[in-house]
This record gives sequence, structure tokens and C-alpha cells, in this order.
Amino acid sequence: MAAQDKVFIDVEADASIRDDAALAAKLEEVCPVDIFKNADGKGEIVDENVDECVLCRLCLEAAPAGTVHVKKLYDGTEL
Repeated sequence: MAAQDKVFIDVEADASIRDDAALAAKLEEVCPVDIFKNADGKGEIVDENVDECVLCRLCLEAAPAGTVHVKKLYDGTEL
């Protein structure tokens, strides 16, 4: 799904954390709607699940500050 196809939410992860296998596993574990995937030690975002985000902030708490971005497309703000 392209970013323009997302209606409500966009989630981005900085390149600096994508190769962190432990963090990829932790993000996959904490997300209740499976936005994050640990793909053989690399963190990936499952685009088709992004609009299911419930704004729980668990990914923001699990990742180093400023490395995961949750954007509310409907009002232009970011968590």
C-alpha cells in the first residue's frame, strides 16, 4: 500500500533501527494490530495494517525516542 493510500494513520521507522533484530522482535511483540514485522532480524512495517493503529503508543515506548513516528493523517499531528 502506498503512503497516499493510507487514510487515517501513517507509521514510519527510521533507517537507524531497521537492522536491530532485538528491536524488530520487540516492536512485533508489542503492537496489538501487527503493524511491525520481524523479517529475519530486520524490522518492517506491514503497510496494509497501518490504518488499524489504535494509537496505543506501545511502539513509541518500545523504540528509542524519535525513531518511530505515528502520524495522524486526518488532522496532521504526530504522536
